[in-house]
Amino acid sequence: MKAVNIMGKQIVDLAMERLQEVKDPEIPSVSVLELGMIQSVSVTERTLCVQALPTFVGCPALDFIKKNIQEALEGLSGIDEVKVEFAQHPPWTSDRISEEGREKLKEFGIAPPPVFHEGEGMWAVECPYCGSDYTTVENLFGPTACRSILYCKACKNPFEAMRPVSDLM
Repeated sequence: MKAVNIMGKQIVDLAMERLQEVKDPEIPSVSVLELGMIQSVSVTERTLCVQALPTFVGCPALDFIKKNIQEALEGLSGIDEVKVEFAQHPPWTSDRISEEGREKLKEFGIAPPPVFHEGEGMWAVECPYCGSDYTTVENLFGPTACRSILYCKACKNPFEAMRPVSDLM
């Protein structure tokens, strides 16, 4: 019985390594792990089960993400089937994005979701180009449901920013 648990842990560890290579199809510099989309990975018998959280309900990229996760995990030794399910609970929030993911978003030219400053009761969005928070929202609706268009008054560049999703509401 203990050997099965060790083997299961090894499979999960290998699956997590492979999931690091599964990129968001709309932001190819960031993995689903870095976005905090992976809720759990488990092995039952010879089935690898992945529970993922959609960043937005109805996101058009979910089918691509599911297919990419399945393709990345198929062929793992000891696994006959890969099941990927999207769960609604707990809901994904933008604070699930790792620090590495936030940096990769900036490198891609997208401001990571703003951080809520409790004491000030407001969000602060930093420009991915110059780091200034002297920014303004130009259009709440960007090219995808999860992004908005902002403008940096310091370096005079427009940029995209991931919209915050919080459980504060």
